[in-house]
Amino acid sequence: MIREKKYRIVGLGGILWDVFPQGKKLGGAPANFAYYASELGQEGIIASRIGNDILGKEILNSLDEINLRGDFIQIDYSHPTGTVDVKLDSNGQPNYIINRNAAWDFLELSDSWKKLAADIDVVCFGTLAQRSLKSRRAIINFLKAVKENTIKVFDINLRQNFYSIKIIIESLKFATILKLNMEELELLKNLMSYFNEKNYIQICSRLINEYNIKLLCLTEGENGSLLVNKDGYFKHPGYKVKVADTVGSEDAFTAAVVIHYLAGKTLEEISDAANKLGSWVSSKSGPTPILDDRTIKKLFMNKVKY
Repeated sequence: MIREKKYRIVGLGGILWDVFPQGKKLGGAPANFAYYASELGQEGIIASRIGNDILGKEILNSLDEINLRGDFIQIDYSHPTGTVDVKLDSNGQPNYIINRNAAWDFLELSDSWKKLAADIDVVCFGTLAQRSLKSRRAIINFLKAVKENTIKVFDINLRQNFYSIKIIIESLKFATILKLNMEELELLKNLMSYFNEKNYIQICSRLINEYNIKLLCLTEGENGSLLVNKDGYFKHPGYKVKVADTVGSEDAFTAAVVIHYLAGKTLEEISDAANKLGSWVSSKSGPTPILDDRTIKKLFMNKVKY
């Protein structure tokens, strides 16, 4: 099931270079998501924007190396390719400094993007690429242009001060699937004044009911995850690994969630697959380690007890 090419899955937003102390690696949550969707056998597509510069050309060359197309990556002749300075703490947890006025702050709903939007199965978007008004309008109009049954994944991705309650609420109205972590849930609780809810399961249920979300995915780091829908929830304890760094692990988690959701799997099955892949990525350096057939078989074909 995993290796069959079937669904067109778009990561909409930023593609950039994550600059680590030891060098740079291709990154950006939408790009990472599209990469893992492709590695899991689907047609992963990146819709983003790069500068007409050396870093931009290096991105296109890197996409060739990992078998991703650059057809829907726009070229900006006025703004540079995006970069993020990444520092890791002793536990491999990243701290990001996201540089402003990057090419992906100037996304445009081009004719090719309109055609793309009309013929996709899934689109994943977040708040970060909406930090500029121009890109926000392009993203919202892209979401309005997709088919009615297109799954819209809102990976909330709250970074620095690049979000607002207005952006969050407008985005929630589109969401079929909502993905967030515990820190983001706490921020959301305060921003939306959800103070009467006794625990985070109740907060998740309220979000589902108020915004008609079909699936909510809450990641809890080394403690696993919680998946919630209108019928119930499933708490997964996670898989323990030796962490190299966690950059890209949540994007891998999201991609696995989406593909197993499309396959009609149960909350338990979706949780297990997503935690396996996310943990594996955490055990590797960088956001997009090579995921070969042998690794996929080991991750998804062997039952692991927990």
